[in-house]
Amino acid sequence: MPTVQPKTAYEPIPAQRVAFIGLGVMGWPMAAHVALAGHEVTVYNRTMAKAEALAQAMAERGQCRVRVATTPREAAQGAAFVMTCVGADADLRSVILGSDGVLAGVDAGAVLVDHTTASAEVARELHAAAQALGCHFLDAPVSGGQSGAEQGRLTIMVGGDAEPFERARPVMMAYARAVTHLGPSGAGQLTKMVNQICIAGLLQGLAEALAFGQRAGLDMPRVLEVIRQGAAQSWQMDHRGLTMLEDRFDFGFAVDWMRKDLGLVLQEARRNGARLPVTALVDQFYADVQAMGGGRWDTSSLIRRLR
Repeated sequence: MPTVQPKTAYEPIPAQRVAFIGLGVMGWPMAAHVALAGHEVTVYNRTMAKAEALAQAMAERGQCRVRVATTPREAAQGAAFVMTCVGADADLRSVILGSDGVLAGVDAGAVLVDHTTASAEVARELHAAAQALGCHFLDAPVSGGQSGAEQGRLTIMVGGDAEPFERARPVMMAYARAVTHLGPSGAGQLTKMVNQICIAGLLQGLAEALAFGQRAGLDMPRVLEVIRQGAAQSWQMDHRGLTMLEDRFDFGFAVDWMRKDLGLVLQEARRNGARLPVTALVDQFYADVQAMGGGRWDTSSLIRRLR
């Protein structure tokens, strides 16, 4: 199970009743941080054992406010805030709109906060469905990966209405370092797409640069130390440069998930007319990595194609 590193201090706000649905490598530590911040947390996960394990882990830390629900509907009952972090659009529709979904049990006025990386289309659909029942929906994808979730230092980009955003922001700060409202429903997901476009192109450039330097016979760890002091510096270079040189990829954000995200990006580009030639090419390079058996490798594994 993911580890959780408690933050030095959580934002001091009155305890809230929070439901958290989806306890994968991101959702588990995010839900744990909400409990560690002192909120009453009810969790649901499709694999019940994960929910029970989280409740047990929090009890062992002296956090006894985590309850396990058997359906999203049960988890949402009485909650002021319902957080979701699932796989894709279909999963999201199931846990929100299903007969035992969140909207079947949530109270009027509650704020639904979705941390899934999904389409802007489904965000707008669920925003409308929530509004029809007197609730609120925020699309709030995250950046920072598993380590950011474990440390409570995620960056969250949010679309939706301003008033429910202001209510939900202090709760999200339990697992974030920055939470920013970017516009109406769908704006959070569109911003995450911008984020993924940047990362895909940057990683391919970094992979090519490192492979070139190795072919040229350079002392690449030393080269990295030099160029990261200049304009080429990036988070990916700082955190993935050496592991790429060492051919280590058994960690981080999986290629399978990046391909899912880039699929959303390219679908949106077809809709809005944006031209993304580099992104489309890197998506195919990731398909090559999948064909090499690297679906669960970190996204920095693009360099494997060049060796």
